[in-house]
Formats: sequence, structure tokens, C-alpha cells
Amino acid sequence: MELLKNIFFNTDKLVQNTTVKISYTGKFFEDGSEETHIHYGFGENWDGLSDVKMERTDLGFQCEVHLLDGYSTFNFCFKNEKGEWDNNGNANYIFDVESSCLDLTVTENAYSLDRPNRLRKTYLWSKKIKIAVYKILRFIPKLVSGNYKRKIED
Repeated sequence: MELLKNIFFNTDKLVQNTTVKISYTGKFFEDGSEETHIHYGFGENWDGLSDVKMERTDLGFQCEVHLLDGYSTFNFCFKNEKGEWDNNGNANYIFDVESSCLDLTVTENAYSLDRPNRLRKTYLWSKKIKIAVYKILRFIPKLVSGNYKRKIED
């Protein structure tokens, strides 16, 4: 996903408590800098401040960053080995971070087997219903065509 002309993420959206891969092809990559660091933090106060060296590849400078829980923004800028900064014209690069979706998260007790007999009975009934539907579907064409025989018992 391209968010700016020279910054790419490997995901459609930034989500809390996930790891994102960042590719930077901006000023420092274009001018041939040997080393680039990403300087980043979270929220308005740049909490969890870190400075990580990025790896130079053919696709730009790249690194992986873990997005912390509880923050709605991810803020960063870049610094090269000469001490020069790329901070988006003193505005820094700031992106919204969405909270992780808890609808699909399984909690520890969500599927406890405190009553395994209920689960077994439900499984058996579903099995019986499937067999009955199967037999009915096989018998209806024979009934309609008149091509069925009753078993005669002696």
C-alpha cells in the first residue's frame, strides 16, 4: 500500500498490536545514502520512541516496526548517516492506527467444554438430519419416476 509518494507499507491499514514492513524510497534513497534510520513513536507525545536502522535493498530502505496497542497515531521521520533529516517538511510523517478488531478474537472461555454431552448430542442430531435429507433426496426421483420397489418380506 502506498501512503505517500515515497513510503510504502505491506498492509492496507495500520492496526494496533501488529507488525508492519515499511519501505522508504525518498530523498535518502534517491541521493545514495549508505545508511538510513527510522525515528518513530506513537501518539501525540511520541511515546515508545525508537530509532531503528533500515536495511538498504533494491526496493528502498526497509524495516519492520511493531505497532503498539493503545495509540491512534504512528509518527516517524528518517535520518541518514550525515545527520540529515527527512521529516516531511517539519510536519513529520503521521498515520492513523486502527484498533484491532476484537470481534474475531477467541477468548479463553468462549468455547469451554463444561458440558461436553450437549456438544455430542448436537453433533449426533445434525448427523441424523443430514442422513435423513440424503435419503429423502435419493428417494424423491424414484418416487416421481415410479421406479421403486418395495421389499417384500416373507
